[in-house]
Amino acid sequence: MSASYDGVTCLPVTGVGEVRAGDDLAALLAAAAPLRDGDVLVVTSKVVSKAEGRVVTAPKEEALAGETDRVVAVRGGTSIVRTHHGLVMAAAGIDASNTEPGTLVLLPADPDASARALRERVARDGGPNVAVLVTDTAGRAWRNGQTDIAVGAAGIEVLEDHAGREDGYGNVLAVTAPALADEVAGAADLVKGKLRRAPAAVVRGLAALVLPPDEHGPGAAALVRDEAHDMFGLGAREAVLHAVRRREPRGFGAPSPAQTLAGALTEGLAGAAAGEPGCDVVVADDGTAVTVDLPGATDAASGHALGRLEERITTVAYAHGWHAAGAVPRVADATGARVVLRFVAATP
Repeated sequence: MSASYDGVTCLPVTGVGEVRAGDDLAALLAAAAPLRDGDVLVVTSKVVSKAEGRVVTAPKEEALAGETDRVVAVRGGTSIVRTHHGLVMAAAGIDASNTEPGTLVLLPADPDASARALRERVARDGGPNVAVLVTDTAGRAWRNGQTDIAVGAAGIEVLEDHAGREDGYGNVLAVTAPALADEVAGAADLVKGKLRRAPAAVVRGLAALVLPPDEHGPGAAALVRDEAHDMFGLGAREAVLHAVRRREPRGFGAPSPAQTLAGALTEGLAGAAAGEPGCDVVVADDGTAVTVDLPGATDAASGHALGRLEERITTVAYAHGWHAAGAVPRVADATGARVVLRFVAATP
């Protein structure tokens, strides 16, 4: 897909009023903003959640626990978590603003399904063919401030893959893939704002992106990075603690290749400290196991040193996605002169 756009217009949708559970949200939005074929209707997740009854009065800690799949990082009173949708957001996207005091608004249970339902409802009885985005506000790991992103989508391709194309200088693009749905969500938020009670916006001029009525597209779920390819699945402190405690395998991404782990062990741990034994690191021919052979003495002092080295080796292996094989990772031979640690890749 490749398209050019002569101009894009973002129009706020106002006058919708308070939305409550069971309201026909699509009808309310269509009445407030007459839609045309090729429009993109961008709706804040909060108003979708209200219509779907995703408003609770539970304590925030309780609501957060229910919406959390995995904790990514905690700093003071801020919790960054991975939700059951796969989104990584502060407080799981739970919001206490623009809702009645004492209530909390959760994200829609299935934002893509919500977007599809709104799109189908708008098109019913000869209505226009529009795309629908359900959006929420999120921070960025390396930048201050927040911007809107698409958490649900229907009738639009959410990514445009440029891989294999040439730029104006003849360079072949490799990984460039604009997140079209997020770009549209951010543009729409310029007119929705946070204080003007405009729960939606109409983005006009992007008809080339809108799919035929019988095609909903991949949904915003296609924008969620798989955990195996997530290089930032844990905060810096949390990554250290997880590796040391070795209780939760998720967050480190896919296991590193065996040779990568072997290099890390050899460089950082072989003869790592004075008075500790050296180690031999061997990668199995098929790459399915990495063995660390620790020659050692049998006196108490050396045994203590060996224990410290073994702990470091196991921690480094865990951080690379490799776990000790078997229930007893330490195996001594008949002379007691060597300890063998064997690691295998583990899928979180």
